[in-house]
Amino acid sequence: MPSVVAINISNKKGVTKQSVNEAIFIENFGIEGDAHGGDWHRQVSLLAQESIDKIKAMGMNDLDSGSFAENITTEGIELYNLPIGTKLAIGITLHEVTQIGKECHQRCAIFHTVGDCVMPREGIFTKVLRGGKVKAGDKIEVL
Repeated sequence: MPSVVAINISNKKGVTKQSVNEAIFIENFGIEGDAHGGDWHRQVSLLAQESIDKIKAMGMNDLDSGSFAENITTEGIELYNLPIGTKLAIGITLHEVTQIGKECHQRCAIFHTVGDCVMPREGIFTKVLRGGKVKAGDKIEVL
């Protein structure tokens, strides 16, 4: 079953995020204390460990969860194949997929550090429909 590998936050946009044991997800906002929170469609970003491993296989072994500024690192689910509007139960929270990938207008710190960014191609964004606490190891269910 798909699951949460890590929860990652930062207080600034465009930088790698630090992993935390758990986080509070706030309905129609995102993650408490994260720079991407707000009343918009990209409240939470998700990227699969499998996507990160593709870049690691290119010789960039020092990548961790949060290296691509994703809020939730997942495993066991092909995020980028989920249609917009898909509902995801992540632990006790409920999310709606609002965007697949993103346009990268300027090369962010992640690109300059890593040399490539898989987030624009394989990352997804969600809006929080029901808040609550999420921690590493929580299950992810496609509804």
